[in-house]
Amino acid sequence: MFRLQNPIWFILLLSIPAALYFYFVRPKVRASSLSYPDLSWYAKIHNTYFNRRALLVFVRLLILTLLIAALARPQTGQSSRDAESQGIDILLALDISGSMQAEDFKPHNRLYAAKEVIKDFIRDRRSDRIGLVIFASESITLCPLTTDYSVLTTFVDRVEIGQIEDGTAIGLGLASSITRLRHSQSKSRIVILLTDGNNNAGEIDPLTAAELAQIMGIKVYTIGAGKLGQATFTATDPATGRRVTYRLPELQEDILKQIALKTGGEYFRATDEKALLNIYKTIDQLEKTKIKVKQYTQYADMFPYFLWAGLALLLLEILAGNTVLRKLP
Repeated sequence: MFRLQNPIWFILLLSIPAALYFYFVRPKVRASSLSYPDLSWYAKIHNTYFNRRALLVFVRLLILTLLIAALARPQTGQSSRDAESQGIDILLALDISGSMQAEDFKPHNRLYAAKEVIKDFIRDRRSDRIGLVIFASESITLCPLTTDYSVLTTFVDRVEIGQIEDGTAIGLGLASSITRLRHSQSKSRIVILLTDGNNNAGEIDPLTAAELAQIMGIKVYTIGAGKLGQATFTATDPATGRRVTYRLPELQEDILKQIALKTGGEYFRATDEKALLNIYKTIDQLEKTKIKVKQYTQYADMFPYFLWAGLALLLLEILAGNTVLRKLP
């Protein structure tokens, strides 16, 4: 980056055309009005003197230009940027009840698809603290709020159905997430709750947990997983071997909608893995980390280079003017 601290000094450059006129044009005009005897012997000497004089004039004008440039104080600058990010605290609440084994998210079941999408969501975040709560008949905090996304991703990979006794305690899962966010100092705190069933376990009602989130200023995004029709389940029967069963969806969308409405969040319905991926991308866009960027520019003066160059030429001009370019007597 380049700038002039005092560009007003460049107005002195207007004196250069005037100097050229008085040095070269005006003497010729005056000489043309006079008549001289034939002094061809003097012409050669005069031309040599004129060329030397022109060189001196050029050097003097160059000195003047350099000194004017020094007075204008040219500066070069380097810019730097400081980014201040205001992170968001996010709790991921994931249902791991037996119904998450449904195979309507082809080619995988609901839980596998949810885990893959959640890992993509984690990788796309910057400067946010993210935690993980899983729930079935009870809830467990697998990972508290952290910015170590590699550790968090490892915990997501290890989530399996059967880690907790079967059931769907939506209220308890949400309450556990809120508890983890209770002492957060972040200005933005959210829960992303994914489930495919209805609340049939736990001591806390989902809407009671939602009221608590509302009081604490925690926004809840709810996601209902599962296609609209009956879903396929594959189980292993010890007597007959592999067995395929079909179940109708048990999702209580009205409860999830009320939770989102109470807390200022949104409700989404995911009927396949692609829809689930788009939902998390939408939430990612809705809850972007705010980044403030401050730009600084540090300038360094360049005028010493012009000043010393001008003074060096001035010294050379004085020496040359008194030696090789000395005027004829």
